[in-house]
Amino acid sequence: MSNIKRSFVPPNQSFFLFGPRGTGKSTLVKEFFPNSFYVDFLLPDWFRRLSSRPEELLDLLSGRIGSQTVVLDEVQRVPEVLSVIHKLIEEKKGFQFVLTGSSARKLKKAGINLLGGRALMKHLHPFTAPELKTLFNIDSAIQFGLVPVVLAGDNKEESLKAYIDLYIREEVKMEELTRNVGNFSRFLEIASFSHGSILNLSNIARECQIGRKTVESYIDIIVDLLIAFKVPIFSTKAKRVLSNHPKLYFFDPGVFRMLRPHGPLDKNSELAGPALEGLVAQQLRAWMDYKNMDAKLFFWRTLSGNEVDFIVYGENTFLAIEVKNTAIIHPKDTSALKAFGQDYPEAKRIFLYRGKETFTKDNILFQPCEEFLINLT
Repeated sequence: MSNIKRSFVPPNQSFFLFGPRGTGKSTLVKEFFPNSFYVDFLLPDWFRRLSSRPEELLDLLSGRIGSQTVVLDEVQRVPEVLSVIHKLIEEKKGFQFVLTGSSARKLKKAGINLLGGRALMKHLHPFTAPELKTLFNIDSAIQFGLVPVVLAGDNKEESLKAYIDLYIREEVKMEELTRNVGNFSRFLEIASFSHGSILNLSNIARECQIGRKTVESYIDIIVDLLIAFKVPIFSTKAKRVLSNHPKLYFFDPGVFRMLRPHGPLDKNSELAGPALEGLVAQQLRAWMDYKNMDAKLFFWRTLSGNEVDFIVYGENTFLAIEVKNTAIIHPKDTSALKAFGQDYPEAKRIFLYRGKETFTKDNILFQPCEEFLINLT
């Protein structure tokens, strides 16, 4: 997997690079900036040294070439160092700072405004279908996900289990974000049933037997740690009464499936459908980020129950996308896209399914999901 060319292109100025653990941030910055001054805050020596005395970074950089790139890996572990970086940027010392992290939570909590816009905000995602090219297999992606560190393992299922245990649960412990890890682990399992669904905090709280406010804080934690993301409702120039609750997705379908409790009586389709939907969401987010698109991801749902899985809306982009894990298309499957087209005839409507043919009917493009993802460049 090390020879796969990533779609991310680093900017020429200072930037934050956020992304879940295991997506290859460290590997990427080392590849792009081989001669950088490199600090890894996961190493105890660097962590102790600059967390106790962040101003030492000034001494470390004094006398160095002003055009050199300075990489601070997992910078959220020492948020105080941002004040020093802010000072260096203000004084126009000429350094380019590359600040990677798997969470912005501690940075925000410390009251630091992420350098006041003086550094761009960028994201690295799991592998995309265009990056993998012929190595991309949609069935494998639905089952094991596309996190690079997982795919690099000899046994993907065991690698995924280790990833869940070592990253998601240990990340929470390391960041000291919750005092009751048991409650949080239970919450992760219950929240996995909300993957691809309307977020209902009261239902999750009841199932977890914890307070609603605790659930709210847990949702904030998994979003800040980039373990999950919310997709808001599309309401621009709405012509109907719409739902007002967001949907929740775990950032990777393999992570979702590993967190979701299941047994012999659970049908595979109960997992494969939401996993496929999550895969499309993941790929759309990466596509928009890497192309620097002025667009955001939404979904559309009326109170009467019409729902379109994804709306990509921006200055030059307007897509309405429905995703079905089926090779057979029934007339009722397209009813939501047709309703959306009545309200927004400007939108390009796409129906992604598991069949083999690409065709257009009723101004809707029907396309195999794998083909759509491979060509998402």
